[in-house]
Amino acid sequence: MAFDKEMVSEPAPYEPHIGETRQYWRDIILGVNDGLVSIFLLVVGVVGGGLDTNQVLLTALAGAVAGAISMAAGEYLATKSQDEVLEAELRLERIHIRDHRQQELDQLRDMFVDMGIHSDDIESMVAAFDRSDEAILNAMKALEFGFIESERRSPYRAMAASGVLFLVGSFPSVIPFLVFDSTRVALVWATFLALGGLFLVGVVKARVARHSWLRSGLENMVIAGIGGVLAWLIGDAAGGVLT
Repeated sequence: MAFDKEMVSEPAPYEPHIGETRQYWRDIILGVNDGLVSIFLLVVGVVGGGLDTNQVLLTALAGAVAGAISMAAGEYLATKSQDEVLEAELRLERIHIRDHRQQELDQLRDMFVDMGIHSDDIESMVAAFDRSDEAILNAMKALEFGFIESERRSPYRAMAASGVLFLVGSFPSVIPFLVFDSTRVALVWATFLALGGLFLVGVVKARVARHSWLRSGLENMVIAGIGGVLAWLIGDAAGGVLT
């Protein structure tokens, strides 16, 4: 029976992957989002506590600089430590391949079974890997450690992405207090700019992750909005007690 041409769907156009920036998107989103949220909540809290414009500005600037340095240092140390642990594991894996080769091949065989590879093909695949120590090591990198060389993250790039973008994310909550004398007017602008920035981050994240941009943007805004209300209430209560 001939197929109806109208029922045959056209193939989807080829869509390229993100590429070399993929492994840094965590740092990018975390850095800018944390800067937007934490400095906004800090500003809301201290305004609620009764601080004047100059005091709020000083607090926000100090928080922005401290947060950026903390994010950068933390991401550098975390990424470097992760890389060092991986290198130690790979050194041990090379020893296992040299001294316990059959055990490693058996482990590789079990992984192929778990992947759903047909049983008739497994032995020939294991034999092919058995020809090269480097092939076994590369297979173990991906299957045992979940690591691919092209996905390795530079501690310096991770540090820069987190620290610089945290600082950028703090701008919407800092700039209004540089421009306006009234804390309430500045807070309104800071709220508008910070929530707008959070919505934009949600949209960008959704575009990269290929899901609903509206839902992602609103989700980012709502979380910060709830946090802002709580920060105001806590700041107001603390200000009433301390003053």
